Amino acid sequence: QVHLVESGGGLVQAGGSLELSCAASDRTFNNYGTGWFRQAPGKEREFVAAIGWNGRSTHYVDSVKGRFTISRDNASNTVYLQMNNLKPEDTAVYYCAVDLGGQYYNSRSYDYWGQGTQVTVSS
Repeated sequence: QVHLVESGGGLVQAGGSLELSCAASDRTFNNYGTGWFRQAPGKEREFVAAIGWNGRSTHYVDSVKGRFTISRDNASNTVYLQMNNLKPEDTAVYYCAVDLGGQYYNSRSYDYWGQGTQVTVSS
């Protein structure tokens, strides 16, 4: 089992920045792609960003492209989501997850999930 812990969420004003971290329990995490998803109250869980096992491929939902950057540091078993120019519509609980095989944008392809971290963007 891969255990994931998100951190870095909080309250920020529109236009501000946050960096989320996703720390994995062991190095097997480094062999698989990782994604970030978010879920706002009353809304379906939404794909945000994904990164391949070696960090060479990245993907973003259109609404965050140019503002968010996903990266990974396999030496520390950690994936990051740098979020800049935050908007109120980015408010959600953010989850990281490990994909053992499937479509990176499909939450059902992910096998292990963290507990989530709340991001709130005020206007």
